[in-house]
Amino acid sequence: MLEVIDVSGLVTFQDSGRHGFASYGVPTSGPMDWFAYQAANSLVGNSVKAAVIEIGLGEAVFRAKRNCVLAVTGTGYEVLNYVWTFPLWTSFFVRAGWYVQLKKKSGGNWAYLAAAGGFEVDPILGSRSTYLRGGLGNAIRAGDVLHTGKPSRELLKLAAQNFPVEKYMAYSQAPVIEVIAGPQKERFTEAGYQTFLNSEYTLSTSFDRMGYRLEGNSISHSAGADLISEGMTMGSVQVPANGQPIVMMADAPTTGGYPKIANVAKSSLPLLAQCEAGVSKIRFKEMTVEEARNKYRKLCLECGLQSAL
Repeated sequence: MLEVIDVSGLVTFQDSGRHGFASYGVPTSGPMDWFAYQAANSLVGNSVKAAVIEIGLGEAVFRAKRNCVLAVTGTGYEVLNYVWTFPLWTSFFVRAGWYVQLKKKSGGNWAYLAAAGGFEVDPILGSRSTYLRGGLGNAIRAGDVLHTGKPSRELLKLAAQNFPVEKYMAYSQAPVIEVIAGPQKERFTEAGYQTFLNSEYTLSTSFDRMGYRLEGNSISHSAGADLISEGMTMGSVQVPANGQPIVMMADAPTTGGYPKIANVAKSSLPLLAQCEAGVSKIRFKEMTVEEARNKYRKLCLECGLQSAL
């Protein structure tokens, strides 16, 4: 059980996502960085679908109401527990009454706090993920008391675990994001498509959980920038009339009316999610569907996380 002392930025509950309602216009939501989310739960012995706290673009302070084991993953943060500073991607014991602070630093946007036993949150449409635009759940605020379930093992056996993130995910502010050619690739000139693949883009300050607007060389269309709205997923790369790509993220709408030049491979989505506005230098690299599927499966197999494929 944690008491929320102070929060800034966007602090919400997220789980593996709200699946099966896209036909009704309900986004999947879930974590911006699926890799960090799963690793946080793994570190404290939780189910891969357990609810965690996602801290985005801000800070948070909690006070333990009882002894617990926590883990924090992601990038761009540091963790203070009582009088100690803990590295990310580890689990640690917190005694009742101690304060835990997540402080924002450079190098990323999103952190994930998992508690042994998971957070007990009432599901909405089968998920504990918060989707603020749709009124599904609420942002976590100071004064809230967050309840946790029964840990899977004794607390001391869950503490002091380490996840070797460097072996599996090369977080960077100069990432190469792997993509699959989009369903409307033919609606761009060949020069426009090569511009997309060979240019460097930065993340605009106009970004959120719905989408990442990128800034860089303009991508030219061959058949106009509007089409009849059709389905989209997280990772879809739309290009409106201004030629600047927009990557759909966790709270992406289920349909859109701009041509999609590409789709970000799932193994690259965490790298993109952690890019900072005005700092990142983003490049894209094309791969096939089969290559993307194999890379994702290999990643999940090697680090013990769950594959959704």
